[in-house]
Amino acid sequence: MKKLKINYLDFEIDKLTNSIENVVTGDSFPTDITLISSTDLKTVTKKNGWAFDWKLELKNPVRDVYKLTIVNNQSVIQGLISLEIKSDHVYMHLVESAPFNKGKTKIYTGVPGNLVAFACKLAFQRGHEGNVSFFSKTQLVQHYIDTLGAMHFGGRVMIIETNAALKLINKYFPK
Repeated sequence: MKKLKINYLDFEIDKLTNSIENVVTGDSFPTDITLISSTDLKTVTKKNGWAFDWKLELKNPVRDVYKLTIVNNQSVIQGLISLEIKSDHVYMHLVESAPFNKGKTKIYTGVPGNLVAFACKLAFQRGHEGNVSFFSKTQLVQHYIDTLGAMHFGGRVMIIETNAALKLINKYFPK
């Protein structure tokens, strides 16, 4: 039997914004989150600085891969998230900011927070009361507690429950 590979997430919440913000100017840009297509993935490669094999992720039939873009600029992917709808929650398999949104020279902050807030929103839409789970790298457990309001469920399991999910959704997707 093939052993299931667990991805221990190591995305960093750089800043919780109300969309994404330009690091230099502080300007805020409204975003769209939509399902990605295989055409979109032509430039999303390790050669171009992406850490994960998103083509492989897209081929998995139980996962949906979403792209974060700035409204009216669908061709530039700011970040990606891979989600699976479980019976009682949404599971985050992968979260990644675009290479130009990582490190000291990043262009935009708020990308990972935006993607996680979307996962919470989807969890509400699917009737799961905003519940989201993921496996964290050990050194980031406290970071996710502090920034996302996630709960450490034991081992490396992290859960974002209803109240924390609502805070993230209200930040990124105000009515």
